[in-house]
Amino acid sequence: MAMTRPKTSLRGVQDIKTHSGRVSPLSEPYRAFMRISCLEMEKARKGKERDSALHRVGLIEQRFREIEAEEAELVAVYGHVTQTAAARQRSAQPQGEASSRGATDKAPIFKVRY
Repeated sequence: MAMTRPKTSLRGVQDIKTHSGRVSPLSEPYRAFMRISCLEMEKARKGKERDSALHRVGLIEQRFREIEAEEAELVAVYGHVTQTAAARQRSAQPQGEASSRGATDKAPIFKVRY
């Protein structure tokens, strides 16, 4: 009589037991150092971004000052033109309409047309 071998289940790669995922973070200090280095690099990048943004804000503020200075210069030079134009407008208006403006008669009219 022939003896039959007992059936054994075939094992595959899924049946191999490993220790992955069971390692404590204390036994792998290189991971902490890698994370620290990544954080330092990000900090350096963000610092450069901040410096660049502050530089751009400074340039914008400088341009605002230049615009305001030029505007003040033009108003100083051509302010008498707008005042005389405002006086002409007031004299051309009927009396009832001029009195409805009230306190704004004292301020010169400066309109920018585009």
